Amino acid sequence: MGRTIPSTNQYLLQEQESFGRFRRALRHSDQLVLDELFSTARRHAAAISYASHALPFEVALLAMLLEEHKEVMRLRQAVEALSQQHG
Repeated sequence: MGRTIPSTNQYLLQEQESFGRFRRALRHSDQLVLDELFSTARRHAAAISYASHALPFEVALLAMLLEEHKEVMRLRQAVEALSQQHG
């Protein structure tokens, strides 16, 4: 029988576990942020599974970056809206 390939969610959980020592060395508040980053990557599990040409962890990092950039764009829009109201 051939090897079974772990699902993207399983892979992301394995990667998160492999960073256990790194995580424990962080402050508690940073541990929570790291957990949230892995959580945001899991939101894109389907897209990650389609990026077979890249290393899986690179794609997971890209998914994390995507979520962070969406937040930056949302904050920029909020600042711009506030600036227009007051200026």
